[in-house]
Amino acid sequence: MTLSHCITLSLILCAIGVYGILTRRNLIGILLSVEVILNGANINFAAFAHFKATDPTAGAIFPIFVMAVSACEMAVALAIIISMYRRKKRLDVSRLEELNG
Repeated sequence: MTLSHCITLSLILCAIGVYGILTRRNLIGILLSVEVILNGANINFAAFAHFKATDPTAGAIFPIFVMAVSACEMAVALAIIISMYRRKKRLDVSRLEELNG
């Protein structure tokens, strides 16, 4: 496995995530697509740390940081989704126009 294989995998995951964000109407599906994009970025960080860095442990800090931020983001987003579902009884993005103002 080479660096170009890892970058290609990262690019594919990011493309799948962007496609999921643009086509999903459900908020939970959109959040999962964001997680796929972040995992693609983690693969990219780890690949460059493995193949190009002089100190591979320094490159491992970035994916750990991204995972920590992702876990916090998911916790806050799921709390918002649960609150919205309790108030509106739906999670369809196109029908949540009350959030505009």
